[in-house]
Amino acid sequence: MGRGRLGTFVLMAVLLAACQRGDNASAGFVNSPAGPTASPVRIATGSESPTPPATPGPPPPTSGAPTDACVGGWVTPAAGSPDATKPITWIRKVSPFTGEAVVVDMRLFVGGESPISDKNYAQDIRRWYVKMYAKDDLSYQGRFLVEERRFGTGVVAVAPYDTTGFSSPDWIGFQYQVGVEPKAYEGLPGTWNGLPYDFVKGGGGLDLPGLPAEIAGCLDGT
Repeated sequence: MGRGRLGTFVLMAVLLAACQRGDNASAGFVNSPAGPTASPVRIATGSESPTPPATPGPPPPTSGAPTDACVGGWVTPAAGSPDATKPITWIRKVSPFTGEAVVVDMRLFVGGESPISDKNYAQDIRRWYVKMYAKDDLSYQGRFLVEERRFGTGVVAVAPYDTTGFSSPDWIGFQYQVGVEPKAYEGLPGTWNGLPYDFVKGGGGLDLPGLPAEIAGCLDGT
């Protein structure tokens, strides 16, 4: 089964489970290629103390020109627009936090499935990169990837706040598990339900990255 078809099947199954539960939060844990590899993260002990999140001196850029590694370029959605608020809503659903979200950086870019699929529904996936922290809880700070597909939207990966770019083992995906309590992981904000895997390299013994090479560079400079 191809990567695109498998990703589609997993996402549709997760969305169905969410509807049966009466919510859509589970749609965030869907981009496992074929199951998790050994977890690159450790479960939090509860002894970690939050540190103030670093913010950039000059404001980050608000657009990036197309390149071979970011074929359509990227833009920062206008503050308060639906494109700016939608990813925050999904982050809050998947890994809840209270109070205001302080967005340090956001990028919106469009591209295909990984690996590139010939299916029309896998050609124009909208993706957001979000770096943010919770104003009222500094222990909640991180970097997120949110995907919007034709048949669903969700958080597909999370990375520690103080990491950069799109590198392994920073980005963690979660394969959703029904009936399992969410856990806190060291270095990641909030709690997460599912089996963690390396989102950059892939999981289940398959060398399939979470982002295709044609758009992985949209995170360069983050």
